[in-house]
Amino acid sequence: MTDIESLTTFREDAYRLLAACYYPPTKELLEENCCALLAVLLDQAIPDAAQCAREAEQTMGADLEPLMVEHARLFIGPFHLVAPPYGSLYLDDARTVMGESTARVAAFYQSCGLRLADDFHELPDHIAVELEFLSYLAHEEREAVVMDNRDEVDRLAGLQREFLATYLLPWLEPFTRAIIDDGESPFYQAVARCTAAFVNADNEALTAKEHA
Repeated sequence: MTDIESLTTFREDAYRLLAACYYPPTKELLEENCCALLAVLLDQAIPDAAQCAREAEQTMGADLEPLMVEHARLFIGPFHLVAPPYGSLYLDDARTVMGESTARVAAFYQSCGLRLADDFHELPDHIAVELEFLSYLAHEEREAVVMDNRDEVDRLAGLQREFLATYLLPWLEPFTRAIIDDGESPFYQAVARCTAAFVNADNEALTAKEHA
C-alpha cells in the first residue's frame, strides 16, 4: 500500500468512526470499540485527537442507557437542546432545521452522485451524515489512487476541501464548543474534542497538500 493510499484509508476510517459516535447509541457502538479503534488510528498522526478518543473510551462504560440519556439530552430533546446536530441551526438566519443550507448540502451530495435513502430518517446536514460523506469522499479518493488516476485524486481532494470549508467547518466550532462547555456529558465532551482536533487537522493537511 502506498503512503497516499494509507493516508486516505486512515482518513476514511477516522471520519466513519467519528460519525458512528453521533448517531443514537447502540450496542454495536460498545461492542465494536469504536473509540478505542479511533485512538489507535489517530495515535501517530494527531496525538491530541487520539488522547480525546481514549478519554471517550474510558468514559463510555459498559451500560448503554446512560449514553442514550446523554445523547437525547444533547441532541434530541424533547426539551432545550444543548447542541443541535444540524448545520442549518447555526448557519441560517432563521435558525431552523431544513433551512437553505440544508438544501445546499443535499445538492452537494447529489452532485457527487449520492442521495439519502428513502428509509433514512436524518437530515442531510446532521453532523454524522456530513462526517460519513467525508468518509465516502476519502474512500473514493483511495480508489482513484489505486487506479493511478491523478486527475480524479485531485478532483476528490478539491471536493473535500470545498465541503469542509463551505458546509462543515463554519458550524463545527460552535457545535463542539456547546458540547464541551455543557460539562455533564463526559463521553460526548471527549468525542467533541476529538472531532474538532481531527477535522481541523485534516483541513490543514488538505490545504497544505493543495499548495505543495
